Amino acid sequence: MVKPIVHEFNSQQELIAAASDLKARGIHEDNLYVLSHEKDDTKDIAHDADVNTIGLKEEGLGTALSNVFESRGDELRNKMTELGLSDVEADQYEKKLDMGKLLLFVKEEDKVNTLP
Repeated sequence: MVKPIVHEFNSQQELIAAASDLKARGIHEDNLYVLSHEKDDTKDIAHDADVNTIGLKEEGLGTALSNVFESRGDELRNKMTELGLSDVEADQYEKKLDMGKLLLFVKEEDKVNTLP
């Protein structure tokens, strides 16, 4: 599994603009995932940006079921490790989510140059 590139944003508008830019540069929306601390916010942003959430397909049934019984922080870390981040990276990014950051994961890193 190729580790995704993770980009941090302070606002939904910044993330949506970056996702649009990536898609315009040839990154397929199937390779773009959004994550925020709140589930409803994640779904809304994913819908508005036309990107994915980290769901059953990425997590697998076992992780998805165990997430039902986990704290939100554990659930977020599990989702990030299922995308290919290490436990340490997932912990660092989960702390950023706690601070209100929005994360965009990009799986086709070879096609990504830089984001604003």
